Amino acid sequence: MQCFYPIPEQFIGEIPNVFNNPFDYSPHRLCIYAKEQLENTLPHASKMGKGKMYGVLIVKNHAGQIGYLAAYSGNDKELSTAIHFVPQVYDITNPSGYFRTEEQKLNKINADIKQLKNSTKAELLKQQLSAKEKTVKLTLTQNKEQIKKNKARREKTRNSTTDEAILQQLIKESQTEKSNFNKLKKELKKELDILKAEIETYNEQVSALKKLRKAKSAEIQQQLFNNYIFINASGEKANATDIFKQKLNTLPPAGTGDCAAPKLLQYAFLHKYQPIVMAEFWWGPSPQKEVRQHGYFYPACKSKCEPVLGFMLQGLRIEQAQTKPLRQIEVLFEDPSLIIINKPSGLLSVPGKADRDSVYLQVKLLFPDAEEPFIVHRLDRDTSGLMIITKTKRAYVNIQKQFLNHDVKKRYVAILDGSVNEDTGIIDLPLRVDLEDRPRQLVCYQYGKAASTKWEVVKRLNNQTRIHFYPLTGRTHQLRVHAAHNKGLNAPIIGDPLYGQKANRLLLHAETIEFIRPNTNKVVSFICPPPF
Repeated sequence: MQCFYPIPEQFIGEIPNVFNNPFDYSPHRLCIYAKEQLENTLPHASKMGKGKMYGVLIVKNHAGQIGYLAAYSGNDKELSTAIHFVPQVYDITNPSGYFRTEEQKLNKINADIKQLKNSTKAELLKQQLSAKEKTVKLTLTQNKEQIKKNKARREKTRNSTTDEAILQQLIKESQTEKSNFNKLKKELKKELDILKAEIETYNEQVSALKKLRKAKSAEIQQQLFNNYIFINASGEKANATDIFKQKLNTLPPAGTGDCAAPKLLQYAFLHKYQPIVMAEFWWGPSPQKEVRQHGYFYPACKSKCEPVLGFMLQGLRIEQAQTKPLRQIEVLFEDPSLIIINKPSGLLSVPGKADRDSVYLQVKLLFPDAEEPFIVHRLDRDTSGLMIITKTKRAYVNIQKQFLNHDVKKRYVAILDGSVNEDTGIIDLPLRVDLEDRPRQLVCYQYGKAASTKWEVVKRLNNQTRIHFYPLTGRTHQLRVHAAHNKGLNAPIIGDPLYGQKANRLLLHAETIEFIRPNTNKVVSFICPPPF
């Protein structure tokens, strides 16, 4: 099957001499050309039930021709298009293969579990137990009420007589009544226990099947990822299980090896093609939780692809990240308890794992006599603008309380990639971290934390929208997700590498902030115009 598609010489031009970093790149014009060719064969986005990530890899073949390979993420069968996609690294869709055979066994276990759970006899037993429990409760309640009445009667008789025989008879009656009640409780409990034991038999069968299913699923996953054998640029081979064990000491997550990037490199290495540059892009409707814009380029995913690509790219010269220019904070205001700064885009608020430079460290150097540079609130690395830094613990507690009470008012300015039709509104989309692709955030109504943003359009020009954001909550990436998500404004902030398209910088800036100054208890406000 032909998967190599030559690129006409007039479109080639200068060839990169190093391979791009799949996790941090700007699409090369050869990838843009290949994407355009592929797009011509793909279904229209409006006709797709769900979107898909596609990838293109520019390669040089044995004859020295420059061409491209195409792939898509997922393990479904090849789409019917004029361009053939590279095959799966391991074809789990083969109906007679190991995975499908074992999948049938899992399906049988699932069917048995469902049958037990929906058993007519089991349901009847549950109904009988429920009815019996009500009857037992009513019987015991009635007996307790009768015992209480009898006790009151005996007490009245006891207070009105001194006859020893009558008093002894009352004692005997009380003892007999107590004994009969305890006997009744035991008999009723025995009847309930018989029903519970029959129900427990079903529950034990279900538990045993679930345990078997879990063990079988783990066995299948282990065997499956043993069959995902990757080759790298040096000709070495390793399976997914060993790659993840060596790199992260974990098992591979579901879907490992089925993304576009590893498929493309696998095909290139197997056919002795020289990889030149690659890119991935989204085509079709966005998922409900994630943010994906139709036609946008995206970096490779980290949870599944970072360990695999780390192995596969060994032997290739990879484009090195450019040295970032030194970014210094600008102090706009200072008093004995706090500092107002303008944070530049590209600087972390606090030190990170790989990047120690941060607002915290710079403030610590600039104000060595401060109790501590307390970071009351943060801005994303790529967001610029106003931050409050407190120099004393007392001021920190004061300002933090204002944030918790939503007394601090902030306004951000951003430029969106797209035209927003309405003039103002409020976005309510709960957010949580994407556990498989940190630090990306997801919209999640089940586990997400409430996130609200008020917005108003400032200007529209050339399919771009200048906008003001007023965050009512302070979730991670809140403004970025609310702008880009299709249930938000469906227009990502320009320069957003996670939810939109990479550019020179993220066009998001914290422009104004208003709060009560701790030393004076008066409302103060600061403004810092954006550099865009």
